Amino acid sequence: MTEITSLLRAAAGGENQAFDRLAPLVYGDLRRLARSHLRRLGNLTLLDTNGLVHEAWLKLQAHDGLDFPDRKYFLGFASRVMRATAINVARSRMAQKRGAGQVRLTLSTEAGHDIACDADEVLRIHEALQELAQVDQRLVSVVEMRYFGGLTEAEIAEALDVTERTVQRDWRKARLILLAALKS
Repeated sequence: MTEITSLLRAAAGGENQAFDRLAPLVYGDLRRLARSHLRRLGNLTLLDTNGLVHEAWLKLQAHDGLDFPDRKYFLGFASRVMRATAINVARSRMAQKRGAGQVRLTLSTEAGHDIACDADEVLRIHEALQELAQVDQRLVSVVEMRYFGGLTEAEIAEALDVTERTVQRDWRKARLILLAALKS
């Protein structure tokens, strides 16, 4: 068991100091996730990488009783928290500014990492993911881990306890469903 895994288990067991000792061990990974989210958001938020990491960390600390079996599950949850924070920022910005131009969305981890989304697009992606969750929650997990979390197919397969081939099929299926939802 790694030090991160043991600290996650201790934090789940109620040891307050464990979460504090975990911070420096996962800070680099959280910054990488935050940079990825902010790159997609463009200028939608006043948060910088550190700001998003700190916002997410505060929300993670507030979730009592969560048990993460290892670093990958923790980072997957952290990525979802960051995405939720980004959605809230986008909703706030949309409440202030309506009618922004639409930008084409690329649902690929291989190309389009530097394409920024506008607030309307971020909300459309969020709503499409909610619709996808009604079809198959595992597909949402694959999208979150790959597109938002930056995990490889092998890491996703291990986290979900499925084969890499299943992850590849789920990724293709999720992209098709999301594309159809975003076009409507």
